[in-house]
Amino acid sequence: MAIPDRMDERLRALNLVESQRKAQTLFAEATRRGLMAAGRSEYEVTDRIGDLARELWGTRVRWPGRIVRSGPHAVLPSGEEPSADRVIGAGDTVTAHFGPLLAGHGTDYTRTTLLGDDPARLRLREDLPAIFAAGRAVFHSDARITGRQLYAELGALADKAGWSLGGRHAGHLAGEAPAANPMCARPDACIGPDNDQPLRRTTSDGWRAHWLLEIHLVDEHAGFADSHKALLDLV
Repeated sequence: MAIPDRMDERLRALNLVESQRKAQTLFAEATRRGLMAAGRSEYEVTDRIGDLARELWGTRVRWPGRIVRSGPHAVLPSGEEPSADRVIGAGDTVTAHFGPLLAGHGTDYTRTTLLGDDPARLRLREDLPAIFAAGRAVFHSDARITGRQLYAELGALADKAGWSLGGRHAGHLAGEAPAANPMCARPDACIGPDNDQPLRRTTSDGWRAHWLLEIHLVDEHAGFADSHKALLDLV
């Protein structure tokens, strides 16, 4: 196996960032056009977003399932697919998960939008990026931080804000499709309680590790949740 050189590393990082930039554009345009609307089913919105990606770049978003989740479906952690379609409700928060194969690169990008004006759901939407930013600050403050340590810090941040940190992990290596690491079967590839390795390291195939941070906040009493996911160590 060839060892990646600095040019390979630079190109890979640029590709990951470009994939995320396209996902940001896709989410913004889908929001502007009102695609994630009450009365439409999750699969219908998924198809509309796929058509929008083809309109923008000549390629569809490829994802083994739905891009959009709403209501109780959004409570399920990443990697668990709801068993049935669902019609989006007027007061729902809606999670849009763009990845991991947008633009041919393994970057996930997840954002949340709110269709109603429920104060609790509004606070959730506002807390997601705030906790993401706080988690990123923790990562940058410790050059030797492990996946376990960052996961614990994120759990504490979620608790302080009055939420539960959902899912089995809080992110994973960038550039890997979930099929390559289903439900974090490899703990060292995830930001989770079983990863005691430093996040800043070289992977087994010789690449510099780049990470996706996923904040999945759950209100366990009211039964709603949403997610915020993006590149952790690349801007």
